[in-house]
Order: sequence, then structure tokens, then C-alpha cells
Amino acid sequence: MSRPVPAPLASWLDSLVCPRCRRALELVDRTLRCAERHSFDIARAGYVSLLTGTPATSGDDDDMARARDTFLATGAYAPLQDAIADLAPSAARRILDIGGGTGYYLAGLLDQLPAAQGLGVDTSVRALRFAARAHPRAAAASWDVFTRFPLRDAVADLVLDVFAPRNPEQFARVLEPGGHLLVVRPDADHLAQLRAQVPGMVGVDPRKEERLHEALDPLFTTVRTVPVRFDLSLGAALARDLVAMTPSARHVADEQLRPLLTGTREVTVSVRASLHRRR
Repeated sequence: MSRPVPAPLASWLDSLVCPRCRRALELVDRTLRCAERHSFDIARAGYVSLLTGTPATSGDDDDMARARDTFLATGAYAPLQDAIADLAPSAARRILDIGGGTGYYLAGLLDQLPAAQGLGVDTSVRALRFAARAHPRAAAASWDVFTRFPLRDAVADLVLDVFAPRNPEQFARVLEPGGHLLVVRPDADHLAQLRAQVPGMVGVDPRKEERLHEALDPLFTTVRTVPVRFDLSLGAALARDLVAMTPSARHVADEQLRPLLTGTREVTVSVRASLHRRR
């Protein structure tokens, strides 16, 4: 007997379409199929992969996903999770979390919105395993966020994008009229102490804000922007996890992390969160 489809994923099935031909998908046992016989299995872990063609390479590997889950589980980034919940529209009911990783921020938002359903999207298989069990009302799926999303038009009222790639045209398409986009990105001094200590860490693009508005302004109106800034006191293990869960993990050699192996350090989290309304 096949395992039942997770209830959170079942709630999104009518919104999903085939990523190959854009036809409706039908659930057969634990497989999604379209009239053109394209099929997509629901993994035992509870997520569905809608990736096509060459596998995506941008998602977290196993070590990065584990580091992210371990670090976020400590509550160190709870102030950011709270800021996201404060900024999000209280009326949101269908939340799409793009590049959501392990589902930490989506889960925090769903805790504050008891009537909402969430769908976390990522390309990392390991992160999706965490995301599929992050919250009782959070589903998980995988697709390439730089292509057309395998979703019908106007199926969400909030898109969440936290430290993740952005596809403004697709965000606007899948949002209902008047829907919102919530974006979180690093400020110039985000994790500055760690970046000073580990030169291989990825820096922040000085034109990040300018480029963001160039991409979003034709499709969205900015409603509100808030800075989120707080200090952390991190021991060696948490400092290593923080570096390891970021894109810097692909650029920092093991020997560069040796200065982080002992002692405690103060680290500043400095990001910007903004809410945008679909035009």
C-alpha cells in the first residue's frame, strides 16, 4: 500500500501544472501525471521534484543544508524570523517561499498566520527533506526558479524571498492582483566580522539595492522597507555553521575556517526587509 500524500502538498495540487507542457497534473498514487504522460514522483520524504532537464547545481549540498538546519534551530536568527512575520500582510493565506531552504522562515510565518498554507521551493534535495517537515501546513517542491514556474496564474497572495534568487516576472504572474512580495537581502555590513576574519567569504554587491529596484519597480510598488540589525555571540561551532550554510561555503577552504575553530566572537546580522505590492 502506498504512503498517503502529505496534506500540505495535497492542498497545492490544483495550483501546480506540468513544467514540460503546462497541462494540469493529476495525482495517481504518489505520482503527478499530465495528459502528455509526463510524470513526477512524490519522494518518500514528502516533497515533489518538478525539475526538468539538467539538474540544478545552485542548491545547498548535504553539508550546507545540515549546517543551516543546525544553526537556525538554535534560534540565533529568530529576530529576523520575527521581523518577517511583522512585515508580512496578516491576510496572507497562500504563501510561496522561493529558495526557502530548510523552511525555517516559512514555518515561522505560518505560526503567525494560522489560516495560511505554504509551499517552499528549493533545488536542494537535502534542504527539501527538512522543508517537507518544517511545519504541518508547509509543502515542499523543487523547480528551477529562473524558468517559468510550474504554477497556474494568480495562485498565491504572498511570495517570500529570503536570501534567495529572484524572478520578478514569475513572482508577479503567480501572485493574485494586489498580492505581495517580501524580500530579505543582506546590507553591506552583514556578518562583517566574519568576512574580515575569513577573506574567502562572499561579499555584498554594492549595487544590490539599485539592482533590486531596477528589477522590481516595473512590476511592484514598494510598500515598506525596514532594516533588521542585531548582534550575536557565537561560539566556534556555530560560527562555522553560519559560514557553512551560506554561499561562501563554496569559496572558503577548510584552512580558512581555522581561525573560527576556537573562542567566541560577536557577529552583526544586518539585513534589509521590504514588502512590495504587485502593480
